[in-house]
Amino acid sequence: MTETKAVSSETVFRGKILDVRRDGATLPDGRTATLEVVYSGDAAAVVALSSQREVFLINQYRYVTGGMLLEIPAGKMEAGEKPLECARRELEEETGYRAADWRHLATFYTSPGFCTEKIHLFMAQELTRFSQNLDRDEFIEVEKMPLDKALQMVGKGAIDDAKTIVGLLTVRHILLEGP
Repeated sequence: MTETKAVSSETVFRGKILDVRRDGATLPDGRTATLEVVYSGDAAAVVALSSQREVFLINQYRYVTGGMLLEIPAGKMEAGEKPLECARRELEEETGYRAADWRHLATFYTSPGFCTEKIHLFMAQELTRFSQNLDRDEFIEVEKMPLDKALQMVGKGAIDDAKTIVGLLTVRHILLEGP
């Protein structure tokens, strides 16, 4: 089999945070197909954990879901920004906290069937309060809760954001099993 490669590309939509293209591609078996692809920059997300094993979540209005969504702090990387820089910026902007101890947990595709976006996931500890600095279009309430309670909410379907589920379960694994 050969690698999949683009033989043509047409921009269908160009937006502020993503582009949608219709690509002609050669598939691994040599056939060709037309694929619709969302080209999006990468993002960083943070599981911020206090010394008392409390996690800082944000309850944020998400138009697509039709309401508020409980999730970990996250955001798109700016041009030239490194994943850890983005994670630090987003944690402070969205929660008003900075962290002294950072650990990279994972990097994963959000929806590889049609989107190029990857999320760089971090755990932040040794937190210090600073000031929240929300973007003009952000409506966020910070919620601090025991990690165990957040994990119970995942199990009950009350937390249904993928990056948050991945983050909370990864941190749980690290705390129980070690690195």
